[in-house]
Amino acid sequence: MGIRFLKPFTAGTRNRSVSDFSEISKKSATRGAKPEKSLSFGIQRAKGRNNRGVITCRHKGGGHKRLYREIDFRRDKIGVPAKVVSIEYDPNRNARIALLRYEDGEKRYILQPRGLFVGDVIVSDIQAPLLVGNSLPLRNIPLGAQVHNVEFQPGSGGQLGRSAGAVVEVLAKEGNFVTLRLPSKEIRFVSKNCWATIGQVGNIEAYTLRIGKAGRNRWLGKRPTVRGSVMNPVDHPHGGGEGRAPIGRCRPVTPWGKPALGQLTRKPKKYSSKLILRKRK
Repeated sequence: MGIRFLKPFTAGTRNRSVSDFSEISKKSATRGAKPEKSLSFGIQRAKGRNNRGVITCRHKGGGHKRLYREIDFRRDKIGVPAKVVSIEYDPNRNARIALLRYEDGEKRYILQPRGLFVGDVIVSDIQAPLLVGNSLPLRNIPLGAQVHNVEFQPGSGGQLGRSAGAVVEVLAKEGNFVTLRLPSKEIRFVSKNCWATIGQVGNIEAYTLRIGKAGRNRWLGKRPTVRGSVMNPVDHPHGGGEGRAPIGRCRPVTPWGKPALGQLTRKPKKYSSKLILRKRK
């Protein structure tokens, strides 16, 4: 992936950068190209509302209409080789997706690992070769290997290391567990029977893009965020006062008066805490 910097023709393009989409295959980059019809469908996004239409998560709503691509996070087609047909853009995630065609004719989308290109052949198997894009159990992956799309529970499908540039490192093996270092720097145990995919998720420069203007965030479905200190006292605990006033509290709080910025929210007696060796920073 490369980054294209726009010339400052307008205020919105002065500090704006976009992806050059160089890794996208020509088939999917042509004007009006559509994703695989059997693997895409419309979906209504929650936009921060619950089943009664009440806002439960602020600053969400609007945005461009999206067609959802069904991604194969399980990689459960064991022993059947698949050829990469195309690398495509997915509006629902910051990583790119790869369209696979298996030898029996079935097609599936997967997350595109860094270094996987059109024409490559990959496979999911218990003793699969340690090549980029292949999927196999953690017990058969050597120490120090970089993986992504790691399962929490055997058969649940990949849940760890799925965003652009994410990579999970295999540190140790002992008994029925494998020690992993997650992208958050958390170190934890995962069952050795969980599956993972070799390599790092592609599009590693996704986090270096500069939005450039507020309207681009609105395209993504993000609504404006207003600071509590500029609100009235009836709207936020930080609000009120004459001129530029401090928050008037010993620590920052949420609009509902609960501690913010550094308060630990994980339940101390959660069942999986015993599997965490080092908490994320």
